[in-house]
Amino acid sequence: MQPILKIDLTTQTSSEYLIPLEWEQSYLGGASLAARLLYQDLRSDLDPLSPAAPLLFLVGPLTGTAGPTVGRFVVCGKSPATGLWAESNCGGFWGPELRFTGYDGLWITGKAEKPVYLWLQDGRLEFRDAANLWGLDTYQSQETIKKELGQPGVHVMTIGPAGENGVLFAGLFCDHGRTAGRTGLGAVAGSKNLKALAVRGHKKDLPLARPDLYAPKRSEANHAVKADNFGDVLHALGTSGVADYADYLGTMPKKYYHLATMEDVDRVSGSTMAETILKGVSTCHACVVACGRVVALGDGVRRKGPEYETVVGFGPNLLNNDLGAIVRLGELCDRYGMDTISTSNTIGLAYHLFERGILTEGDIGFALVWGNPEGAEKLIHLIARREGIGDSLANGSRRFGADFGAEEEAVQVNGLEVPYHDPRGVSGMALVYATSPRGACHNKSDYFFVDWGQVAPGLGIGLFDKQASAEKSANVALHQDWRCVGDSLVMCLLSNVPPETTLELINAACGLDWSIEDMMRSGERGWNLKRAINNRLGLTRGNDHLPKTLLEPFPDGPGAGFVPDFEAMLAAYYSARGWDTLTGRPMRAKLLSLGLKDVAEEFWG
Repeated sequence: MQPILKIDLTTQTSSEYLIPLEWEQSYLGGASLAARLLYQDLRSDLDPLSPAAPLLFLVGPLTGTAGPTVGRFVVCGKSPATGLWAESNCGGFWGPELRFTGYDGLWITGKAEKPVYLWLQDGRLEFRDAANLWGLDTYQSQETIKKELGQPGVHVMTIGPAGENGVLFAGLFCDHGRTAGRTGLGAVAGSKNLKALAVRGHKKDLPLARPDLYAPKRSEANHAVKADNFGDVLHALGTSGVADYADYLGTMPKKYYHLATMEDVDRVSGSTMAETILKGVSTCHACVVACGRVVALGDGVRRKGPEYETVVGFGPNLLNNDLGAIVRLGELCDRYGMDTISTSNTIGLAYHLFERGILTEGDIGFALVWGNPEGAEKLIHLIARREGIGDSLANGSRRFGADFGAEEEAVQVNGLEVPYHDPRGVSGMALVYATSPRGACHNKSDYFFVDWGQVAPGLGIGLFDKQASAEKSANVALHQDWRCVGDSLVMCLLSNVPPETTLELINAACGLDWSIEDMMRSGERGWNLKRAINNRLGLTRGNDHLPKTLLEPFPDGPGAGFVPDFEAMLAAYYSARGWDTLTGRPMRAKLLSLGLKDVAEEFWG
């Protein structure tokens, strides 16, 4: 791999860091390599909003190679929302452009005396004054920086007012709405007075061990992805194309996870979007799927269309079936620089508490009415500015609920809000949410697709009934390891590239001679290392839980009367993982088998 550029914002100095070859070969890149690089720095006494806290942008060995859906990168550190491992994955064009500058990562610490942005061009770094950018939204910031630099091909990663104001679910945004949204790393950037990072490079000869093998395999894989039925649906309908099926199977939550059914819910599906407001598609670097939506609402403005999580979060989650309102709420979050999952979830909690009388008009300043998105719009403004009730909401659902004596009503795990794939419809998601290294997360394993039939026999990932219990726990663990491989490459989880093809791409690009077992062992290694980081940060067996709402059965709908047998599932999962049931830590034997001797010695002596 190419060097990482280490940047100290306090002293405005930089130096190159060469990644140890052993770590490249064991972790590949992306999130797993980031965990290895940051392992020694992430301690329980580290304030994630302090100058010492790291912010690591890292690509994978396939980023920028025009391989199948690999125009991506990760941002990692310690989450101000959860106090645990922070990891966020982003598409667009910024990651490949970073590689073209001659670096595979930016490792940032310190705090600038005043707002700055970084300008990295072909290996040359400049610290630039961002006083005129502070307060601008993410779209304005990108356009202003591009105009100031005056060069074609510049790509800008930026925070918005939410990151500046320390909203704990603020993200980093690039390329007109592409976002590293989860775990609050936009707030970390804001705490460092880091407004943006602009990159431009011309080094297109990226390091590939066997380019003669990689090129034809890359082309073959892209053709297969484009011809795949799943890729075809994504291109035509976007990620919200699954909305109708999710509703049919009972996996789409409504009314803040308290209803299974909703009248006219089909009005906010990907199909309806395609039939009414869709005007085009957008894509990430060299991606043949193009799942991004471009929509028009009749005012002459072409907007980013919402993906599934945003559609459900600002739609059925609030009993809202106005697709145009959902588009506007999603865009408002993008402009302010906030994760739409955490924003809509936390606002959903506010609606829920208002209905129960725990929140009043006196607390908020206005009423919150299910089905009326006007209250949500007002709350988004308040959150981003940390004004009034927004100051509490900006800390996320767990803290917001606690402020009003109702923490148990918050649908979150370890401080990260639950996405919109209900485990009462697909039981595998119960384990996914409870054991994800960054709190409730559907991207560390989109196991609902497995429960819908997307299996991988070559990896041993088979099909179980969508309401199965402990018998599927080992299957979930395998799928998490597989997704951990993808987060190392960094490959979009929506690409549906077969494991055998992925293995060939890895071997050709990295000069390895891995088997399927070697590849999966790499994913397992990364997963367990992140677990060890969280154990060091204070996570125990008691953190592996579900919020009470998700353990209350629906009276009607496709999954009526069902809740996952969570304790049985978790016990079987621990057994499959080789984790200690008392401490929640990976056992010594497991760590040693994965080559994590230093971690084993730290935890077990």
